[in-house]
Amino acid sequence: MIIALDAMGGDHAPSAIVEGAVEALNEYDDLEIILVGDEPAVKKELLGKRFPALRIRIIHAPEAIGMGESPMAAIRKKRNSSIRRAVDLVKAGEADAVVSAGHSGVVMALALIVLGASAGVDRPAIAAMMPTFKKPFVLIDAGANVDCSPVNLFQFALMGNAFAKHILGRPSPRVAILSIGEEESKGNELTKESFKLIQPAGLNFMGNIEGKDLFSGEADVVVCDGFVGNIVLKTSEGLAETVIKMLKQEIGSLPTGRLGYLFIKNALRGFKKKTDYAEYGGAPLLGINGTCIIGHGRSTSKAIKNALKVASEFSRKKMHEIIRQEIEKNKTMLPLKGNPVAAG
Repeated sequence: MIIALDAMGGDHAPSAIVEGAVEALNEYDDLEIILVGDEPAVKKELLGKRFPALRIRIIHAPEAIGMGESPMAAIRKKRNSSIRRAVDLVKAGEADAVVSAGHSGVVMALALIVLGASAGVDRPAIAAMMPTFKKPFVLIDAGANVDCSPVNLFQFALMGNAFAKHILGRPSPRVAILSIGEEESKGNELTKESFKLIQPAGLNFMGNIEGKDLFSGEADVVVCDGFVGNIVLKTSEGLAETVIKMLKQEIGSLPTGRLGYLFIKNALRGFKKKTDYAEYGGAPLLGINGTCIIGHGRSTSKAIKNALKVASEFSRKKMHEIIRQEIEKNKTMLPLKGNPVAAG
């Protein structure tokens, strides 16, 4: 399995990216990694590290795209950027997947422009793994599409269902729409019309789910537009970090705090592990002709290592082909383009 890794993407590039690549190579015997980025900088990071040299190579890309740059302007001006070269490798068949913790807007746009959308998919979507009291669920869309139609959410449901079934091993994933009430009549026009499309599609559809029940573990796939999904994602990350800090602060303020911490430190570590984005690596961009994993901008070496693992699994199982088949199988459920429901 050959993965093109954007060595210059992310807040801690290239050090954390290269370190993550080395960790992945030392842990997974079936991986080959192409580090795409500024060759002198990448080679410098590799100095002194032990890794199987035959399973790693560097492709020089002199340009990097910053987090604050306009996606389309950066794509036009920086044709030799690390992320552009990495995606091009997948298109050329020289790599099986691409991983980047860089500018997510640029990664999404390039994946769509270079690799193209899967047949029948109107808009690719980001599928993020989210922790719960029981087991993780798939949140889709987590930020690729701010404005969506009911048809988009219907397709997100199909893609999320395939993810949960084939990657998470859930035989009959429970699919829900994120809304402001459980009743079918609750929500805005988008959620209500999406309900009508998803309900008869043959999925294990449990209807609407409210925000307060997201982390109960009752749903395996939660569908929403990217605007709402991204807010959920980032709010959840911030809340988890805040809870840990508050607990440590409260424990530290007690006279017996140090002693008490000894008894619960393993529980705190377990909680942090369950809510740490690094454990999930990255989020796949579903609905494109290939495998593209988008990492967190703050990705550590651990996050990169796990993102490479995710990329390998998605590529090995040919998830883009499975999604294409799911969309094809359900295309008769979609309204015609001129239908007001599809217009959203």
